[in-house]
Amino acid sequence: MTRTIAVALDGAGWHPAAWRESDARPRDLFTAGYWLDLVRTAERGGVDFVTIEDSLGLQSAAFARPDDRIDHVRGRLDALLIASFVAPLTGRIGLIPTVTTTHTEPFHVATALQTLDFASLGRAGWRAQVSAGAADAALIGRRSFPSLTIDQLSSAEGIALEKRLFAEARDAIEVVRRLWDSWEDDAIIRDASTGRFIDRDKLHYADFEGEYFSVKGTSITPRSPQGQPLVTVLAHQRIPYELAATSADIVYVTPHTDADAVFIRDEVRDAEVRVGRGGRSLALYADLVVLLEDSPAAARSTLDRLDEQNGTPLASDALIFAGTPDELIDQLDAWTALGYEGFRLRPARLPRDLVTITEKVLPRLEREGAAATDGQTLRERLGFGRAENRYAAAPATRTPSTSTEETAA
Repeated sequence: MTRTIAVALDGAGWHPAAWRESDARPRDLFTAGYWLDLVRTAERGGVDFVTIEDSLGLQSAAFARPDDRIDHVRGRLDALLIASFVAPLTGRIGLIPTVTTTHTEPFHVATALQTLDFASLGRAGWRAQVSAGAADAALIGRRSFPSLTIDQLSSAEGIALEKRLFAEARDAIEVVRRLWDSWEDDAIIRDASTGRFIDRDKLHYADFEGEYFSVKGTSITPRSPQGQPLVTVLAHQRIPYELAATSADIVYVTPHTDADAVFIRDEVRDAEVRVGRGGRSLALYADLVVLLEDSPAAARSTLDRLDEQNGTPLASDALIFAGTPDELIDQLDAWTALGYEGFRLRPARLPRDLVTITEKVLPRLEREGAAATDGQTLRERLGFGRAENRYAAAPATRTPSTSTEETAA
């Protein structure tokens, strides 16, 4: 039984009170060394890849708006820049930063992620995420969004906003993917004798025209080691499932029970049929918030203590798993049997639960044959193989300049 194990890194951990633990490092949260230590710990322990959380606005306990709490971690470093910093200082682990598709230009996202792929020698990925908050929109200042409560998401206005955001995300990912392909693998010649550095016939226009973007291309960054870094999406319902089915390689979902796991699995596969997905099926990963101790009673007691410090029980879209490493493995085994090929574990406390994952969970999983496959790049190790270039088979009809710029609608 094989499966991929990823770890989602966020601040001092996914429990809001984690920063107050005796072995937490709240003074180091905004230092490069803190993040390097976390990623190296994950790499030494055999974690296949890490994701790094990010957002346009400050973290908040309220939905889509700022809160007034001063007892939670607030503020963060840019996830993509963290990944770029740790890339040359690590050797095997995949690096998947969160980068929003809302209020950002696909051209800049594409080149930044390609640069990360070069810096990591083929270990980059992207967790694409929408931003629905009115406060986030106000930070950018280009457009305004309605201020909706969580209960208003199911209203006509809420559904319309969701459709727009995910349609924009679909277009943004498509533009990024076209830009990643705009240089063929062998476009760079470096032939000093003829004075030709590039083969212009192997550069291609992206030529994307849509409701949200008008992008001619090409990219300014050559095709990176993976060709197409892995695209991942967190999804909870029909429209996000369809975005993942249309545009992603990996989808993270959040079942709470075995019945949930079956229902969500079938919803994702139905979404693939609805959008007419071809080629490899979506890789299905389940997210869990994990708090690990040596006994069930100790785990429950620790969670209760953290909840008391927080003033309210921990709430999450994902299953909150408080138990022992062996109990976690049993849970992963059960969902692997239901068709899940990977898991993204969200440590409740950093670094403590990350260390427990690497020292007491992954060694047993590896003994059971759960390690990723061999390969130089993240795509290869996760069984995706190198991505084909959509433009390589067709002869270039026009020769773009190497300094073409993007325009955005």
